[in-house]
Amino acid sequence: MTATPTTVAIVTGGGSGIGLAIAEKFVQQNITTVIVGRDPEKLQQAKQKLGDLCVPMATDLNDLSAIPTMVQQVTARFGRIDILVNNAGINMKKEFTEVTDEDFQKVLLTNLTAVFALTREVVKAMLPAQKGSIINISSMAAQYGIPKVIAYSASKTAIEGMTRALATELSPKGIRVNCIAPGFIATEMTSKAFNNDVERKQKAMGRTPMGVMGMPADIGEAAFFLGTDASKYITGVVLPVDGGNSIGF
Repeated sequence: MTATPTTVAIVTGGGSGIGLAIAEKFVQQNITTVIVGRDPEKLQQAKQKLGDLCVPMATDLNDLSAIPTMVQQVTARFGRIDILVNNAGINMKKEFTEVTDEDFQKVLLTNLTAVFALTREVVKAMLPAQKGSIINISSMAAQYGIPKVIAYSASKTAIEGMTRALATELSPKGIRVNCIAPGFIATEMTSKAFNNDVERKQKAMGRTPMGVMGMPADIGEAAFFLGTDASKYITGVVLPVDGGNSIGF
């Protein structure tokens, strides 16, 4: 086993977008960061960018049976897990009546069930130390109604409820659980959605008091705050990082 580093984090979906920005912030702060995703090539590119403290681990989190093994590999190598960021997620834009049962279950599997399963295994690793921070990534889709993303909205609303329930159960054991609700952040996923729907973009920006999209690094800063002792008396919160979008008119 290698020498135990100060802090070890797992970031799912860490190869691109918001996940990569969170991993970058963690690495800059000397946190050993395991990035998890399905695409080994994307993870390798992230490692080249972020350096030695970034540890890629290709895992399909939809294969629930692979999750305990992955967590065991992390604890065997580093001896601990201090921070978990559940960032991996998928979206699907469809008219409600066209969403099939399979469509709905696919989104829930990635965005909710896999988050539950991974969190459970990581918490088992955190409990002996009586310390840890879990950060779930929600969405504006849980703050208000957005049409044509029914499965995504359901999954993210469930994530916020799960955050509060877990915080109540785990905080007495030293494990804090919080949630970040990003607003409209300039990522590949968002630009794809907006470029095909100018009206949607205008509506989103029109109700964002700051008038601009956020950057992935803004979410990285919030995750670092919630992951470390800077927020040691904060648990069970949903923190909007949205330029005021959730309160905009």
